Amino acid sequence: MATLVPKKQANPVDAQVGNRVRLRRMLIGMSQEKLGELLGLTFQQVQKYEKGVNRIGAGRLFHIAQILSVPIDYFYEGVIEAGSRQAPGFAEEPARPPVMDFLASGEGLQLSLAFMKIKDAKVRKRVLDLVRSLAEEEGEEAKAG
Repeated sequence: MATLVPKKQANPVDAQVGNRVRLRRMLIGMSQEKLGELLGLTFQQVQKYEKGVNRIGAGRLFHIAQILSVPIDYFYEGVIEAGSRQAPGFAEEPARPPVMDFLASGEGLQLSLAFMKIKDAKVRKRVLDLVRSLAEEEGEEAKAG
């Protein structure tokens, strides 16, 4: 009788480290291909690291930190703070602010970086008004649908 092996799930810490690699790489405008080239890997391997599917070894993480010009603890920000707090309950995950999920997404990061390049306060306000208007329209369509 064969037993089913559960599909490999990303360890939460591996996922956090990978997410921080992705965030930093995107912040400095580096492609997965370029990071892979500097590490002697394919971009697919970099993708697996960033998704937390494959664990990043200590030596490789040290090399990534050098390439991305960040200290090692950068990759563990959020994990360290969550681990030092008292756990809310056995089954509960610590709440993560929605803004962090937004910034961790490709679109959120790109939008934030582009928005920060707008120097004119009036233009930034118009962009914000546009986004709010689009969000309200979508909310109204969802209610009507």
